Amino acid sequence: MTRFEKLRCKLTETLQPLECHLQDDSAAHAGHAGAAGGGSHYSVKIICQQFEGLNRVSRHRLVYDAVGDMMHTEVHALAIVALAPSEIPT
Repeated sequence: MTRFEKLRCKLTETLQPLECHLQDDSAAHAGHAGAAGGGSHYSVKIICQQFEGLNRVSRHRLVYDAVGDMMHTEVHALAIVALAPSEIPT
């Protein structure tokens, strides 16, 4: 399983999102100290029922908890957009 697939699995298994758009941004950070150390850069837009009623910090904590063991070893940076279903325009 690739690092990208492992990250996606952790997010989807733990948070069971309605949508999860994960992107590998590592190429844009070539030469960055974190990239040189083997960590990758990712961004995620995730829509999850668990985020209802939570502030931004609490939502990000849930995401970081889901991938916790990968942070700072396999993942150097993770940019997060975390939305509740009620925040999605219809």
